[in-house]
Amino acid sequence: MSAAPALASVASTPPRRTPLKVQHKGAIAALTIPFCTLFVLFYLIPIGYAFWQSLLVVERDGTYGEATKVFGGFQQYALVFQNEAFWDSMGRMFLFGIVQVPVMLGLALLFALLLDSSLLKGRRFFRLAFFVPYAVPGVIAAIMWGNLLSPNLSPFTSLTSSVDLLGPELVLWSIANVVTWVFVGYNMLIIYSSLLSIPSDLYEAARLDGAGQLRIAWSIKIPLVRPAIIMTAVFSIIGTLQLLAEPQVFQSFSSAVTSTFTPNMTVYATASVPNTNLAAAMSVVLALVTFVLSFSFLKFTQRKGIS
Repeated sequence: MSAAPALASVASTPPRRTPLKVQHKGAIAALTIPFCTLFVLFYLIPIGYAFWQSLLVVERDGTYGEATKVFGGFQQYALVFQNEAFWDSMGRMFLFGIVQVPVMLGLALLFALLLDSSLLKGRRFFRLAFFVPYAVPGVIAAIMWGNLLSPNLSPFTSLTSSVDLLGPELVLWSIANVVTWVFVGYNMLIIYSSLLSIPSDLYEAARLDGAGQLRIAWSIKIPLVRPAIIMTAVFSIIGTLQLLAEPQVFQSFSSAVTSTFTPNMTVYATASVPNTNLAAAMSVVLALVTFVLSFSFLKFTQRKGIS
């Protein structure tokens, strides 16, 4: 009789899990050490160095004395928040992203759905045609579109002479056209790869229920590729705030594009003064704003159950 409680206590005690022995530790280290080394050297250390530089200020002994850098705390950040040119460029990029990102991702989704549809003939050709602009470097694409939109260089003089596409009112959207033309194919490829991973059994079941191509796309394909759409949206938000090459090229075609047209151009112009400490503070603020916007977008989509 006394053995029963002992057996019950033994039975109720969960068995101890023996830790799994990690095999091939040498191979794991050999594969991860190169990445970790490059990550530390070219990512973490530059970020730390930029943050340290943003905490320094330049002092001189007299008007023409030797300049020395001393610790100034958050003085540079106070100057950043007082810099109108920097925040004007941030507002310009917010407007740019609100319009350009949905248009670009909408076209990418449309092209991906077309490639995945049985209605489209010549998929290989169109898949390559949609993706080819991404293979063109951004600088080359900006030069090409700058020539096409310039009144003096464009072959479409009837349009460019009547509509100033490089003027102060439209130059931002001309740059948006270049960015959209380049990156639609890249985002399309991500969404299209997600579409290829959807089991074909779902389509067969939908067809048996009488669903057409549009109904299948709206009710099955788009909901299942929403994680890919969200990922491309996050990439696009980050890319919008990091815009540099295209507007810099457009400076040679339009006087409306100033040296402070985008946040990165403002940072570059400030560092060229030279005021590297203020430029470093701007870079840190820009990185924080980018992180906050990206993280907020992810949390918003998760709260709404989109992802």
